[in-house]
Amino acid sequence: MALSSRMPDLTAFEVLTAVAAGGSLTAAAHQLNLTQQAVSARIRSMEAQTGVQMVIRTSRGSTLTPAGRVVAEWADGLLDTAHRLDSGLASLRTDARAHLRVAASLTIAEQLLPRWLMSQRAESIRLGVAPPEVTLVASNSEQAIAAVRDGDVDLGFVESPGTPKGVRSRIVDHDELVVVVARAHPWAKRTRPVTAEELSTTSLVTRETGSGTRDFLSYAMRLALGPTHPQAAPAMEMTTASGVRSAVLANAGPAVLSRLSVADDLTLGRLVAVATDGIGLRRDLRAVWMGGRTPPAGAIRDLVAHVAASRS
Repeated sequence: MALSSRMPDLTAFEVLTAVAAGGSLTAAAHQLNLTQQAVSARIRSMEAQTGVQMVIRTSRGSTLTPAGRVVAEWADGLLDTAHRLDSGLASLRTDARAHLRVAASLTIAEQLLPRWLMSQRAESIRLGVAPPEVTLVASNSEQAIAAVRDGDVDLGFVESPGTPKGVRSRIVDHDELVVVVARAHPWAKRTRPVTAEELSTTSLVTRETGSGTRDFLSYAMRLALGPTHPQAAPAMEMTTASGVRSAVLANAGPAVLSRLSVADDLTLGRLVAVATDGIGLRRDLRAVWMGGRTPPAGAIRDLVAHVAASRS
């Protein structure tokens, strides 16, 4: 049930209870660090709003009316409840800044989040603010979105294509996928790029269903070749990017992986990056959360803002 328009705000009740406790407008003004004129004006405004006279004003001073005393007694309980609520909200705000549960897709969890968290920690220490205690769950993108939606974590980071449904999201960074093969694979020595058509007819070593990397590759192939174009069945499915990498090193077949996850292998020549033609492999990385259009205040908003401000 909605409150009527005649219900004063908490500040008016604080003034009234101060008058009751001090016995005069002057004492109330001193207690509240206001002028007597300000206290008197707030009482008059309260009387006009409620239609109830609260104070009797005489040449000898001001006292509460019988109705004013009753309202002041009621207001004591209301203000006590309001102070407990205020303290509780302050505690929740403190906890929201002190603890953060995060779920992230494996590529982000392994390659980016450690750097993001250490960078934010250093910034917090520099500003004299205690960094939050972070609990991280590494999963695939589908599982990370589900964990956010179910309330198991406060914040997620995913690499799947498009805007996730049922959650709020924001692009915080970008990543590039790359086709990689072992040095012994025939594609390692080819001089022309692999086309989207060739890639679609090749059995690749892939992540499991629900992986952001696998979902994005399927999305990119559909954009390049059309939504009904068939794609070859995987040569092998692995649950981690490191598993896919190991299979490629063993020459189980080509794979499409984040360049971040194979950077050392490419630098040292253990894997070879194969150029592609006709397919876009740059993808968005998103933060996901529940609630309003902007991330909830506290550790969630702080981390999302920090990541977005320090894009790689």
